[in-house]
Amino acid sequence: MRFGIISAGRGNRLVSEGYGQPKPLVPVNGVPMIERLARIMMRCGADRIAVIVNADNRETAEFVKCLSRELPMDLTVKSTPTPMHSLMELSPYLGNDRFCVTTVDTVFLESRFRAMMDEFAHTPYDGMMGVTSFVDDEKPLYVSVDEGMMIQGFLDEMAASCFVSAGIYALKASALDVLKGCLESGQTRMRHFQRQLLESGFRLKAFDMGQVVDVDHISDVAKAQQIASIL
Repeated sequence: MRFGIISAGRGNRLVSEGYGQPKPLVPVNGVPMIERLARIMMRCGADRIAVIVNADNRETAEFVKCLSRELPMDLTVKSTPTPMHSLMELSPYLGNDRFCVTTVDTVFLESRFRAMMDEFAHTPYDGMMGVTSFVDDEKPLYVSVDEGMMIQGFLDEMAASCFVSAGIYALKASALDVLKGCLESGQTRMRHFQRQLLESGFRLKAFDMGQVVDVDHISDVAKAQQIASIL
């Protein structure tokens, strides 16, 4: 299965707080986030990993180039306006079957990710979305589910039977056609894409990832370290 890492942001909040390293290179238990994520993906069955890095982030691009000498990685260096545009740039590298894409600043339990990938490999559904009940995002996307964890909606406000999106998207390749249509119609937020998947008849199941942290602030680094330390 192909995997992808969206790492095309600028990390402005970390920069404004005085953090000196590019966000993808923030060490989590001594390993840069982007490398930790890539190695987890390899251990969870990745054939290849597609990565997009902001064109202004030369340090990260060079790091990925070096890492690709060891791991099967396809690097795209390009500045994009939104994560949806970044995903579109990765689409030629994601194969024609199933793929999983995450954002680089998402730190989660490897054991939960492996369990999600194991289930996704055999699920009859069109996709699985990683979710968490740990609200750590400034503008969370709430995910409404039924008793069987089938996704009923992607909401801007908290409602009953809701989790929060963890930024982990495991989908059949046909979802990329929906992505293209969204961008052509002017929809540019990932939540718009996810809603359009449901409207297009995709059957999506939520997978509880446990505690997940998005590393947006310096204070998030310690939380990420704690999660990464759990086996």
